Amino acid sequence: MENTATPAAAHPSAAFLSLLRNRAKYRLFLLRNLPAAYFSGLQIEQVDAEHCTVSVPYKWATRNPFRSTYFACLSMAAEMSTGTLAMAHLYQRRPGVSMLVVASEARFLKKATSKTFFTCPDGFLIREAIERAIATATPQTITARSQGLNAQGELIAEFTFTWSFKAKS
Repeated sequence: MENTATPAAAHPSAAFLSLLRNRAKYRLFLLRNLPAAYFSGLQIEQVDAEHCTVSVPYKWATRNPFRSTYFACLSMAAEMSTGTLAMAHLYQRRPGVSMLVVASEARFLKKATSKTFFTCPDGFLIREAIERAIATATPQTITARSQGLNAQGELIAEFTFTWSFKAKS
């Protein structure tokens, strides 16, 4: 993972991102909280407060009978690229804020027959929605995008996930 975060004391998201960069803590987090991601081999390739790239390998555990990556594994990696950014901006927030996917949409453009990289560039929009949820005490939604590319830079799939954020009382 690329180390692009600011010092942990600068912002709670920096502290969360530094936890993700610790390979052992990241793997333990996945095993405890997202076992399907753990066993599928999802990896955070690059992350900062604004962007997140998650890869899904093409291997026995992620393959379908048609010799491509199973759509659910692609979806899991795409969702993780958006959700990681949300979790980074929610880490150690007071008051706490709940997050929930309320809608998703996908377009599959090419067979995924190798490692696929999903990137979400919407960290700023996610952070703004969280700030509005806290400031207004009303639920806020944001639709985050994630594009999946293979190693050759070819577009494999596009996903959108609509997240809802609600400040806890």
